[in-house]
Amino acid sequence: MARRSRRARRDRSSREAPTLPREEVPIDTGTARVEVDPEDPQRLTLHVNGVPSSCLDLADPGFLAFEYLQQMAAVVDALPAGPVRAVHLGAAGCALPRYVEHTRPGSRQIGVDIDAELLRLVRDWFDLPRSPALRLRADDAGRALSGLTPGLADVVVRDVFDGDTTPEHLVGRAFADACVRALRPGGLLLANCADRPPLTTARREVASVADALGDDPIGQGRLALVAEPAILKGRRYGNVTIVAVTSPEQDAAPDAAPDAPGSLDVRAADLGRALRSLAVPAHVLAGAELSRFVAGAAPLP
Repeated sequence: MARRSRRARRDRSSREAPTLPREEVPIDTGTARVEVDPEDPQRLTLHVNGVPSSCLDLADPGFLAFEYLQQMAAVVDALPAGPVRAVHLGAAGCALPRYVEHTRPGSRQIGVDIDAELLRLVRDWFDLPRSPALRLRADDAGRALSGLTPGLADVVVRDVFDGDTTPEHLVGRAFADACVRALRPGGLLLANCADRPPLTTARREVASVADALGDDPIGQGRLALVAEPAILKGRRYGNVTIVAVTSPEQDAAPDAAPDAPGSLDVRAADLGRALRSLAVPAHVLAGAELSRFVAGAAPLP
């Protein structure tokens, strides 16, 4: 069940339905298919190589169907009001960029995907914000991240998969260091990690990000893990979201925006309540709980 934006839905008759393919179509990395909800022709699911990749409602840019995206949105919502500069590594159908543009008008976003043909198609199929509000870039996510101007992003989102795992060059200390360089002081990293019990990968990823964040990010409320309680308890496979905030004292880029949103404390009560109130409640693992979770885990290189 999807998390609904607090904003009103747009009139479903206000936009002509796009022309969508009835069958799979070739893209650079395989095939893509758009499935139309039989009960709601404005609600679409993008399948990439047979895997559901994005779900959008053309009449409601505030709609997010996937639980981990609802969790990410709740964290972004906890930032101070106003536009953000966001980089989405793994764009696919751009469900989260649409949400950010809807809830924070004036934001400037970049969606990165390795598949150029897929990006061309989703521009045609879906109601995406136009450039410069949302620029789509066909590139390897790691290369695109390293090419960003240091310190100018407010938010970096990693949502990249090869099958059911994140590519090796997009996990570990080197990747976390690149995210910290790209983010402004107090900037936000959201990383989607799919894992199985006993969540070894998630533990090692958290340890890697903790190293990159510097002095005591757990104790300072700058690092957390968000997921459904059953996943955190090791009962089943699922998505966990690493939430990391760069140090407010790190060196800022000389041309960083002076009115950038303030820092987030992941232990904030309001954030916990927002995540617990989702249709599928989620838990924030932070502070002493997170220290116990990550104890003994070796950071990934």
